[in-house]
Amino acid sequence: MQTSADGKKLFRSSLIVLSVLAGTTALVAPVRPAFALSELKHQPGETPQKPAEEADKAAPVEKEQQPEDASPLELPMPDPLIRKGETVTEPAGEEPVVTDDKPDEPLTPVEVLYDISKAPEAVRRMRQLIVEAAASGDIERLRPLLGKGVTETQVSIVETEEGPVETLKGQSGDSDGIEVLAILLDVLATGFVHVGQGTPDEMYVWPYFAEKPLAGLTPPEKVELLRIVTAGDFTDMQEFGSYNFYRIGITPDGQWKFFVTGD
Repeated sequence: MQTSADGKKLFRSSLIVLSVLAGTTALVAPVRPAFALSELKHQPGETPQKPAEEADKAAPVEKEQQPEDASPLELPMPDPLIRKGETVTEPAGEEPVVTDDKPDEPLTPVEVLYDISKAPEAVRRMRQLIVEAAASGDIERLRPLLGKGVTETQVSIVETEEGPVETLKGQSGDSDGIEVLAILLDVLATGFVHVGQGTPDEMYVWPYFAEKPLAGLTPPEKVELLRIVTAGDFTDMQEFGSYNFYRIGITPDGQWKFFVTGD
């Protein structure tokens, strides 16, 4: 017959066994895997998130970048629409357009003469008579040399009813025409050129600057020019494009053809 003390011992032993069994069960229970936030059940109204791999696949494909060593595409420059001296073909019914530009023509060399003996005798005589009349200081001494009618010397590029002597006086800076006489001497003291050989316009012309491009003048020739005109006049001539001061022309037969200023 068991006593109460034995029953208490039996009860305690049973509790110990149950506790041991419960701990063993807890140790051997399977561990549930942890879920990612994206795998958890979403609440109503939330947008489900896709796994990272699926998001990468769904992302738009960006434009393929060029390799770093690839050079940029270079396009050739277009040809000029209109070339110098070229006729442009227009569509039917329109007039062709021709450019005004022309190739630069080479400058014709000019032979400058200083030896008056190379001119015909009639030219040398007329030149000497003009020099003597101008050196006298009396402009009236030019009158018989200037001719009359069809042989009258041209002294102005503008038509006038006055006689040549009166016209020259009007061009002079003084009332007696002394300045014009001085210009005559200065011009005839320079070199000259022979132009128009074999034509009706054959002439011996002073100064040679009238027939030579100013851009081709040498330093000594510029000095010779500045004995006739001022530096300001020379600058104006360069802008104008040619010599435009007084010039003298004598035909091979000794006729004093012109003494004019201007182009």
